[in-house]
Amino acid sequence: MSLQETLTTHVKQAVFTIYNIDLESVEFQATRKEFAGDITVVIFPMLRFVKGNPVQIGETIGDYLVEHVNDVKSFNVVKGFLNVEISDSYYLNFFNDIKDTETYGFVLPKADEKAIMVEYSSPNTNKPLHLGHVRNNLLGYSVAKILKASGKKVYKTQIINDRGIHICKSMLAWEKFGNGETPKSTGLKGDKLVGNYYVKFDQEYKKQIQDLVNEGHSEEEAKKNAPILLEAQQMLLKWEAGDEEVVTLWKKMNGWVYDGFNETYKNLGVDFDTLYYESNTYLLGKEFVEQGLKSGVFIKEEDGSVWCDLTEDGLDKKIVQRSDGTAVYMTQDIGTAIQRIKDFPDVGGMVYTVGNEQDYHFQVLFLILKKLGFDWAKNLYHLSYGMVDLPSGKMKSREGTVVDADDLIYEMANTAEEISEELGKLDGYSESEKKALYKTIGLGALKYYILKVDPKKRILFDPKDSIDFQGNTGPFIQYTYARIQAILRKADMISNTALSAVEMQLHPKEKELLKQLQLFPEVIQNAATQHSPALVANYTYDLVKEFNSFYQNVSILGADSEDEKIFRVQLSKVVAQTIKNGFSVLGIQVPERM
Repeated sequence: MSLQETLTTHVKQAVFTIYNIDLESVEFQATRKEFAGDITVVIFPMLRFVKGNPVQIGETIGDYLVEHVNDVKSFNVVKGFLNVEISDSYYLNFFNDIKDTETYGFVLPKADEKAIMVEYSSPNTNKPLHLGHVRNNLLGYSVAKILKASGKKVYKTQIINDRGIHICKSMLAWEKFGNGETPKSTGLKGDKLVGNYYVKFDQEYKKQIQDLVNEGHSEEEAKKNAPILLEAQQMLLKWEAGDEEVVTLWKKMNGWVYDGFNETYKNLGVDFDTLYYESNTYLLGKEFVEQGLKSGVFIKEEDGSVWCDLTEDGLDKKIVQRSDGTAVYMTQDIGTAIQRIKDFPDVGGMVYTVGNEQDYHFQVLFLILKKLGFDWAKNLYHLSYGMVDLPSGKMKSREGTVVDADDLIYEMANTAEEISEELGKLDGYSESEKKALYKTIGLGALKYYILKVDPKKRILFDPKDSIDFQGNTGPFIQYTYARIQAILRKADMISNTALSAVEMQLHPKEKELLKQLQLFPEVIQNAATQHSPALVANYTYDLVKEFNSFYQNVSILGADSEDEKIFRVQLSKVVAQTIKNGFSVLGIQVPERM
């Protein structure tokens, strides 16, 4: 039981014993630095139920706690704040409970609990992954890891958008201008090669628009009637009709892209348990249109189109089937969600990692699924996130001005190399060890910089800023972890020695560090509830700051007694393990040496 839970029970008991009042809850906050105490009970909310002077109420509750709770050593009251000081033995007992636990803060899933499916990435197969996809992947993967650490069973998935006019544009441009080149013949990753032809299509399309405008057509007419666009539309119709030649080309070029994506995912350190393809799912959902019509959830207009009227729910009318009987994205997403539950019957909820421009779409999707009577629809969550901007401005994939994910990963490792060389920290490393470390630092910097920000906020990403060995950065935290490993190597014989004295007096810096460690399980649970890796990232930074303050103020290996030395070494070891655990759910590695 946590300190807050223990104190909650006793504070409620005190109020009931003294005032004969049942308190619903007790509010706590961290004790301010200028006052003595480890945790503060806020008296003001109690005044709605307990009449009297807040200082006197605080004094009375404080007296009760000292008398009845072994771990409460003393207290002081400042206005309406009861500052409670906890005994050192409480923190030492807590430490002994966790010091040999490598999975401290993590909870095993319950056998009977429903699983959660987390969707992320979900790229189009007409271009490589870019910086926006990087944020999407890092967020989705981290949230999946955090949910698992909080005690949930998790499936990681993506839906690959492998059909549609944008795919046909790349295919047509390759057919027209590719001269049969392949990833093998060009040495290019398959997704990059296909992406080049998407850009090529756009260039040709713009030329043809200009030619038509020069011939006297309006710009709107020119955009609709450019020959290359009409050919792409024709190609899409052929694909939908199962034309053998078009389907063969589609399979070949998508195969190149999948290989390219897999390489990027591996380099980024993310993976999936299951994949869905839009080419298999785009017809799903149509059967549920019929069900919705029968149940009155949907209505059919005179032109044959089918709609869902959500105006009473504060939204608008949403089309779910066109008048010609074809499905829209909403229908497809309805069908895919239902199909996933069929494929994985133990799934009871889903998380969709998609940019905030789709907020309304998911509001509508979740509401329609609820109206269709699916109980699990109440457990759907849109992990909405903001754009990633660069100092150089906005990205456009059609114009080829996107920051490519592979290039970014490579650039991060290079920047880590430059900075590490300047600092001269890598004497005695082999070249292969250096390269591996540069990648660990570079990727750690990238991931931490993106994940430390609340998902809903926009990010201005500057690679150079992210690789800094000082401040709230990945490398600063990695460096502290490596520093602790160096201490542990020096103290190898005592890092696992049994501690004989549990009654030792704690240094204030030791106590602060233990208080910070105590918060980790709650941080994991809150991050899971809020779907926010930022909570874990910033907690880990706070823990590292607390450790560095301890390291600067307290001698670890030069402690006055053997017991103090053993305790401080083992405390450092627990801090390192907690850093490692925190970073593991962010998908970040920690180096043993730096």
